Amino acid sequence: MIGFIKKGLDKTLNVIKEVLPQKVEKIDKDTLEEILIESDVPYELVEEIIYYLPPQDKVKEKDVKRVLKSYFIYETKEQEDTSKPFVELVIGVNGAGKTTTIAKLANNYKKEGKKVLLGASDTFRAAAIEQLSSWAKKLKIPIVSTKQGHDPSAVAFDAISSAAAKKLDNVIIDTAGRLHNQTNLSNELKKIVRICDKAKNGAPNRKILILDGTQGTSAINQAKAFNEIVGVDAIIITKLDGTAKGGSLFAIAKELQLPIIYVGVGEGQDDLVSFDADEYIETILESIFIRDNGKS
Repeated sequence: MIGFIKKGLDKTLNVIKEVLPQKVEKIDKDTLEEILIESDVPYELVEEIIYYLPPQDKVKEKDVKRVLKSYFIYETKEQEDTSKPFVELVIGVNGAGKTTTIAKLANNYKKEGKKVLLGASDTFRAAAIEQLSSWAKKLKIPIVSTKQGHDPSAVAFDAISSAAAKKLDNVIIDTAGRLHNQTNLSNELKKIVRICDKAKNGAPNRKILILDGTQGTSAINQAKAFNEIVGVDAIIITKLDGTAKGGSLFAIAKELQLPIIYVGVGEGQDDLVSFDADEYIETILESIFIRDNGKS
């Protein structure tokens, strides 16, 4: 797994190497500060990280690890509903990689032996329906879709009802990322959530927000807006391999207090990997510190 995370953080690790060409046993705080800032950790958060380190000018790996890990300690919502299908509503702005991520997520479930159905509730854009339908055909996964402009809530209802009738395991529902104005988007998403609950009590079981990794910390305000509209349960970061802003995940975790469940590390259908904070931190620290076993 660290190999996949390392692939996703490749550009970020290159930035670290530019700041720190040679690994060290202890790092001085000024250099660490520069590394964090260049990796798109906000300055205020960098100052906080430095503050919680020991008072010495140079610090050890274990000290840095302790502070960095603290940003991924938060309460996660229990997924108590084990009845089928497990319904996930996927939200996010257009261009964040939402539709492709849905396909990757469906592919992951399929590889686990689960039976999946897709719901094309982004009826605002014909291209979104076509793209998701194309992925469904490629992955040989059923899809419920309609024409552009039709009621997205009806698609969500039909998708959940169909999956329930066929005793499928998972339903993943796409949604529009941008309408004429924020009010329309808000009202539509709220309606879809209500209709999901009518189709299956307690649905959607998880509302997943897709954030574009190349936007770095600027995605936080976007995330807060969606969270205010419908309440977000989990986050997927896309395009992590295409940016040197890998440090932004610390700020996203701190500000949103929501679990990052997957990260996109490539364009292939298998390039959506489970996010593990320990592995993420380990990969970053491995590029900075000489390990005790002598391997650099």
